[in-house]
Amino acid sequence: MSGLVRKVVTVADEVLLELGRPVATPVRRVAAAAVIRNPWAGRGFVADLQPAVEEVAPELGQLLTGKLIETLGGVDRIEAFGKAAVVGLDGEIEHGGALIHTPYFGNVLREMTEGTSIIVFNDDRLPAGEPLTVPLWHKTAAATRTHYQTVQIRIPDAPRADEIVVIAGASSGPRPNARIGDRRTDPVVRLADLENAAR
Repeated sequence: MSGLVRKVVTVADEVLLELGRPVATPVRRVAAAAVIRNPWAGRGFVADLQPAVEEVAPELGQLLTGKLIETLGGVDRIEAFGKAAVVGLDGEIEHGGALIHTPYFGNVLREMTEGTSIIVFNDDRLPAGEPLTVPLWHKTAAATRTHYQTVQIRIPDAPRADEIVVIAGASSGPRPNARIGDRRTDPVVRLADLENAAR
């Protein structure tokens, strides 16, 4: 991966008040991003993306997950995770997907954070400076609705047309003052029942 990474950016926020009310559990949300040269840039359509994936994705996974762990203060402080990629205008969305949607990135992120859930994701092709929202959910219990949340990142000079921004995201807890129940304890709701109740 030597020579591919132009910069690493880490953003973090901590919500303390929601509508003027203190949050029950102050939560830090973090996005760690690597701006890299697109390994397939200038090569036209590349049928086999796998060689570059195997070379680049594991190191990105380790680098970015390490930043999450460092910023949040340890693996035990990570409760939710997610991933994303933004491809510059001269690349394919598939290039970003190749770097985050295979086990070479995902399994590294999952293992280093001691997670077991499938990792929620977002990817897009955008000009430099556009924001991307990274979705997050619980690292071991994806049905835990309290941890459905997002963290946003924007890098003013990236991605350039021949670059990709690869992102790992995490949070230390649930949404501020989460209170809409949980998928595991929801009542059974059927369309027919709703239609009958409306009559």
